[in-house]
Amino acid sequence: MLILLPPSEGKTAPRSGAPLDLASLVLPTLAGERTTAMGILAAVSSAPDAAEVLGVGETVRSDIDANVVLMESPAAPAHQVFTGVLYDALDYASLPETARRRAREKVLVFSGLFGVLSLGDHIPNHRLSVTRTLPGLGRLSSWWKPRLTPPLDAHSEHTGVIIDGRSGGYAAQWKAPAAITATVDVFQIRNGERKVVSHFAKYTRGLVARELLLAGPRVVKSLESAAEVIAAAGSAEGTHDWSVDLVPGTGTKPSSLQITLPDEHTTVGGT
Repeated sequence: MLILLPPSEGKTAPRSGAPLDLASLVLPTLAGERTTAMGILAAVSSAPDAAEVLGVGETVRSDIDANVVLMESPAAPAHQVFTGVLYDALDYASLPETARRRAREKVLVFSGLFGVLSLGDHIPNHRLSVTRTLPGLGRLSSWWKPRLTPPLDAHSEHTGVIIDGRSGGYAAQWKAPAAITATVDVFQIRNGERKVVSHFAKYTRGLVARELLLAGPRVVKSLESAAEVIAAAGSAEGTHDWSVDLVPGTGTKPSSLQITLPDEHTTVGGT
């Protein structure tokens, strides 16, 4: 089992800890590419038009400044640094130890700066969306794709099923093998019709990842069993209010784990 997630824009900057060690990150053969990306990001972040190039406001000036000192800043596990709504729902800290170990081993977080991370990788605070275009690199999703594809293709050969909770540019960084992959697509009933929603999607994907980590790879042996785990969590005896359909993929298109929320569904917000 492998779970693919995006990062979060919201982060908790580490206040202490050893600085970034590129050799300790997942897929350490990408150290050269990560060094290149960090160097260009530092130069961009030092320029007067940094906020414009990075597509952020001056309200996150501290994050822009952090981009300049990546190798000197304290680093902490990614599951502590990422604090957006998806990671609130995943709630790593409250998982049993067995599930926390699975989270560190079975979850890959895609990143505009680092390409891909594990939840146990120690990283500093930083700010860089994969949708941005940097001088010398171009659009980051396109720059990372040929660099991530060979090692991730090899990494995924013996993982079993892949549940893809990414969206947008992060999904473009690597195309997971369609035959063993299901995307997580979130809908809501509105006025009797099922509509695609974005407001609850991140939170729901975090809950899906949590349920799969609690179940573990001995239970989640196929896309069908993954759907059964998520459906059980939304049953009358379950903890979530949703229904689940597994739509099979066709050709190079992966399957879709479609989660439908009721009309009255509410949850917390975040980034």
